[in-house]
Amino acid sequence: MRIGWRSGFAAAVLALAGAAALAQAPGIKRNLLQRVDVEGHDAKECVMGTAELSPGGTTGRHIHHGFEIGYVLEGETDLLVDGEPPRKIRAGDSYRIEARRPHEARNGGTAPARLVATWVVEKGKPLAEPVK
Repeated sequence: MRIGWRSGFAAAVLALAGAAALAQAPGIKRNLLQRVDVEGHDAKECVMGTAELSPGGTTGRHIHHGFEIGYVLEGETDLLVDGEPPRKIRAGDSYRIEARRPHEARNGGTAPARLVATWVVEKGKPLAEPVK
């Protein structure tokens, strides 16, 4: 499945199975690029997407039912992961977030941040779920 870059955004927080797993947070555009099954004894899938986080935008706190890895294409964002010190990630940086670890990305800068992310998650569960 392929959807154009500007039509939405998948980054840390895509909606799967035809329904939004998270409400669209202010200032973020998501785009699902592809989703494929992962072979093995566990029912998993690999999902790839892009995200554009506008200045002042946030993903909202959420978790994934699997790990996330990503790469910052443009701009910078603050990555807040429970149990880790806050990190500023910039164009050229990559990151990893462990399964079910609450996290949020916030763009406190003056330019949009663009990222590409990949998740390996439990099949049949929402890609992302909000947490308080």
